[in-house]
Amino acid sequence: MSSPYQKNQYPYHDQQYSNVPGEWSTGLCDCFSDVPNCCLTCWCPCITFGQIAEIVDQGSTSCEASGALYTLISLVTGCACIYSCFYRSKMRKHYNLPESPCGDCLVHFCCESCALCQEHRELKNRGFDMSIGWQGNMENQARRGVAMAPVSQQGGMQR
Repeated sequence: MSSPYQKNQYPYHDQQYSNVPGEWSTGLCDCFSDVPNCCLTCWCPCITFGQIAEIVDQGSTSCEASGALYTLISLVTGCACIYSCFYRSKMRKHYNLPESPCGDCLVHFCCESCALCQEHRELKNRGFDMSIGWQGNMENQARRGVAMAPVSQQGGMQR
């Protein structure tokens, strides 16, 4: 069954926060600005990571699969930041966010929980309901009749 929503298409959302282009909406250490997510991330980071990954991957991966892989990597290596830092990079590039306060992998290595909380808050502040995943956000947007931004095609076939 194909989805009526195109991939590579982030929805337009009314923004709760004034997102200045090129800046994070909250700081890395603003974890307590969203206490429920802070607690969830501290006790079960695989859920927060899974929610982030599903939105960043625009529904091509599920929260459950990403969270399970995060847990497996954490159990095998003890260092799930090996996996999660790549999603921070992907999200940063999409939203043109700075690599701050240092490199993505170093941020995740030194403060995994803070990094996950910041990424979760960023997506939430951009209008995503993190609890319903990508498809749920697309359906809510369609019901509200919000116009979608055109899909940008990068490059074409090259020889």
